[in-house]
Amino acid sequence: MTLSERVVDTPHGPARLVTHRAPRPLGTLLLGHGAGGGVDARDLLALATHLPRHGFTVVRVEQPWRVAGKRIAPAPRILDEGLVAASDKLRVRTPLIVGGRSAGARSALRCGRRLGAVACLALAFPLHPPGKPEKSRLDELRGARLPTLVVQGERDTMGRPEEFPGDVEMAVIPGADHGFLTAARGPIDTDEAMDLLVECTLEWLVREVTGNNRPG
Repeated sequence: MTLSERVVDTPHGPARLVTHRAPRPLGTLLLGHGAGGGVDARDLLALATHLPRHGFTVVRVEQPWRVAGKRIAPAPRILDEGLVAASDKLRVRTPLIVGGRSAGARSALRCGRRLGAVACLALAFPLHPPGKPEKSRLDELRGARLPTLVVQGERDTMGRPEEFPGDVEMAVIPGADHGFLTAARGPIDTDEAMDLLVECTLEWLVREVTGNNRPG
């Protein structure tokens, strides 16, 4: 695995691309961060650290507002424009999977088809604002019209697994919250939660992108 970083221009300022390149990539996973954090979120970092050894290059996109040191994320339209502009700077020769955590997942689902992605990965998808289940964002999940895996914490206050329709493909992380942090006396610890997240994502990627020929 090789690690590289570069800054690219977008309509809303510079974005940063952090690439963990697989030696012989079979797919490229483009990941956006959430509205409350950056590309070093535990789930994004776990995927970037472990997936390349199994044949998947991981590119984490730091949005311009984070690069500029701002604390509040802009409107969804601006996030989408930043993601599309950053993606356009890539030279992807393998199948592209677009994903992210929370707000980054929403943006990936909205933009996936425009970017030519073959699938979407939604980590901690915010099905609704905390305490407001009536304000559902299910239409964004449905609107992707691409094979999609939702990886959701069992205790996620922005969408518990049982709140999603039964036809949504989902991997549940036991005892985890929206940031995939587990309770001290939970069924698994946070390191185990990250191992499970990587394993579930890899199994899905192998099935959706490379069929039965497991890489690595």
